[in-house]
Amino acid sequence: MGLPRFTRPKGGDANCSSPNLYVANCGPAVGLSFDLIASVFNKYGEVKGVYAADESGTRVIVCFDSENSANSAMEALHGNPCPHLGGRSLHIRYSVQLSDQVKDSVQVSLTDSELQVPGVYLLHDFITVREEEGLLAAVDSRPWHHLAKRRVQHYGYEFCYETRNVNTNQYLGKLPSFVSPILERTSLFQKLGCSGDIVLDQLTVNEYPTGVGLSPHVDTHSAFEGLIFSLSLAGPCIMEFRKYSTGVWFSKSTSNSYDEVSDSDGGSNFLRKAIYLPPRSMLLLSGEARYAWHHYIPHHRVDRVKDNVVRRGSRRVSFTLRKVRRGPCQCQYPEYCDSQK
Repeated sequence: MGLPRFTRPKGGDANCSSPNLYVANCGPAVGLSFDLIASVFNKYGEVKGVYAADESGTRVIVCFDSENSANSAMEALHGNPCPHLGGRSLHIRYSVQLSDQVKDSVQVSLTDSELQVPGVYLLHDFITVREEEGLLAAVDSRPWHHLAKRRVQHYGYEFCYETRNVNTNQYLGKLPSFVSPILERTSLFQKLGCSGDIVLDQLTVNEYPTGVGLSPHVDTHSAFEGLIFSLSLAGPCIMEFRKYSTGVWFSKSTSNSYDEVSDSDGGSNFLRKAIYLPPRSMLLLSGEARYAWHHYIPHHRVDRVKDNVVRRGSRRVSFTLRKVRRGPCQCQYPEYCDSQK
């Protein structure tokens, strides 16, 4: 389950009491061990634990067994030099512990048959651990393009986030050789009911840091054909699917992503389903799932999967493979189709 996580009380109210204290100018990076910090704060009440507040090593969370103890420590130490901690002036505010419970969660399926969204296929262990390591090394040796919250690479054709489309006149070249084994293996989906030849010419590699997801969207119909493959590497996540009663679109955002629609925009009348994507799994969106369901990766650090809490890794990398469309979309879902609106 990992270490507990903390945040400021709602509204950032410094006067909101809590048994937990956020203490700045204090930690291993400035020569103060957790044991030493605990011994100093123990003078004001029983300390349940001392934890790193972040990766800097200069800020900690001190957890007392009662709010009264935390209040006493706050009054005595905030803003004052502490001789037992190297004479450092501590900057303290209250903190509250975050629950591992995911609010507003939806039941998460483990298989595509359990999910029951038409057109969704999921193959676990699509590649081996060694192949995963090779793919990560290949993309890490190449330059990344930085968006607001994640990094991306484009091959074949570049996806333009401002227009949510591709410029077919700007060909970047053939897909890199390191994805050739993946392309060959997509034929496995034909055995699952995916008809026709699978031809893919566009690859987007996304790197998601911990807690970063993807806002709900339907891949632009006029940009890509009907098969969208997504290979998950390095870390797990859940993908949620939403089907609204009418087509719902998103405005362009300055963050190079899609603005998330609120329930009031699309109405609260929509279906929600979710599936767990483990590392090395390959997801296929086709048919109704590709054209009529929004897909979405919640911005979570932890996900509840059945009876387990699954923490996201330090990074998740996805390979999204598609075929660029050369004409207008003529799908059977005109209410969701930009070509037919």
